[in-house]
Amino acid sequence: MNIKEKYPKGTKIKCISMNDPYHPVPPNTIGTVEFVDDANQIHMNWENGSTLALIPEEDKFEVLETKVRHKSKGVER
Repeated sequence: MNIKEKYPKGTKIKCISMNDPYHPVPPNTIGTVEFVDDANQIHMNWENGSTLALIPEEDKFEVLETKVRHKSKGVER
């Protein structure tokens, strides 16, 4: 499973810690995946208004809920 399949649009994620010295998303902030780019950064809409992306190799986070996609129809459920 590639990272785009692992974190589809709509997946709920909780930030545990973010390796950003300037404007990290605070721990325990919940967000929703918007998309995963070609560099495997997970672009988010955070509940605090931030849109800072997660970098899986550097940031720590927990998946709370994954959107299910039916591959035969490509429809989110």
